[in-house]
Amino acid sequence: MLKITVIGGGAAGFFSAITCAQTYPQARVTLLEAGRQVLAKVRISGGGRCNATHACFDPAILVQNYPRGGKALRGAFTRFQPRDTVEWFASHSVILKTEADGRMFPVTDDSATIVNCLIRAAEDAGVQIRTGDAVVSVKKLTSDIGEGGHGGTAPTFEIVFKSGEQLKCDRLILATGSNPSGFKWAKDLGHTVEPPVPSLFTFNISDRRIQDLAGVSVANAKVKLPAAKLEQSGPLLITHWGLSGPAVLKLSAWGARFLHDRHYQTSVLINWLPQYNPEVLRQQLLGVKSQLSQRLVVSSCPFPIPRRLWERLTSAIGIDEPKRWADIPNKTLDKLLQELVQGEYQIAGKGAFKEEFVTCGGVNLKEVDFKTMESRHCPGLYFAGEILDIDGVTGGFNFQSAWTTAWLAGIAIGK
Repeated sequence: MLKITVIGGGAAGFFSAITCAQTYPQARVTLLEAGRQVLAKVRISGGGRCNATHACFDPAILVQNYPRGGKALRGAFTRFQPRDTVEWFASHSVILKTEADGRMFPVTDDSATIVNCLIRAAEDAGVQIRTGDAVVSVKKLTSDIGEGGHGGTAPTFEIVFKSGEQLKCDRLILATGSNPSGFKWAKDLGHTVEPPVPSLFTFNISDRRIQDLAGVSVANAKVKLPAAKLEQSGPLLITHWGLSGPAVLKLSAWGARFLHDRHYQTSVLINWLPQYNPEVLRQQLLGVKSQLSQRLVVSSCPFPIPRRLWERLTSAIGIDEPKRWADIPNKTLDKLLQELVQGEYQIAGKGAFKEEFVTCGGVNLKEVDFKTMESRHCPGLYFAGEILDIDGVTGGFNFQSAWTTAWLAGIAIGK
């Protein structure tokens, strides 16, 4: 009997174990989770609703949401993509709905629906789930084997638990997420690990222009890291500690390594009105100055940005409360234009994106066969999920790469 062990009781671990057990019913599939509770990250994801995937069904477009790993996932998504995720959950009596921004959640709006579905599917498929006993080491016992795991003696792995117990298996899937232990075992088994650094985080900014404006949001802004030549657009939210919202989270993902290397201290440019051409904006400001000359600047914002933000930006360039449009020299209008489309702010650190931590870094993708998720260095070893150097922007993309890599590993592992 083929013995398959999956280490890691998260989304990728469960999905790979289920796929293994359903594809190879004669195999014995064991899933190991060090903690008492499985699927802990799934439970808290999406504010407790679980953003299971994203309604993007074209692999070529889908991969554009992965700062790292998009190229490797291109072929993988032709075999298992969000449409397949939706169909898989539907076949297990969980219906996903699409929200306006493309994010997909269970219709119950409760992550427990996804958690319970995965646990039930694993149990129905005969997966043995073992919790509360941490793995301390993983070792390859045999190496007399043909290329890619074919021929010779089946590869055998020895897993040692904290309790001292040992477990041997023929095939092993590492689905340990960004856990340092998983990275250590991958290295022990011959792999290069790209150093993990945070991705998907908020910016800490202390600046009087946004001070005490927590909760103020702009539906579409553009944020730019000029030193890295990176920019992203989308909703922007002012918080107690600085800036958040999809635009910032996406920018943090694409700039993860750059920002880490800069110790999260660099300048960011904000365009509060990216839908306008700057020259058109300038003409509008001149038009307002001539047509509404007697109105107070502070109380007559001609653009679709929140009033409190407008008051703060005008004050920052010296336009105080009693000033009318007629009082504003063109030189000051130029400063206002600069503030609206290219305001410079200093990032002084990073915040966390709730508990939904994501890292960039992990097992080097060149060392993994993305048709099967098998190691190119260690036959019989497979990888799934965030242990790989893959990360997506916010919106269900990290779950999708977990489902896809887990499915590919589960389908291939018994061949």
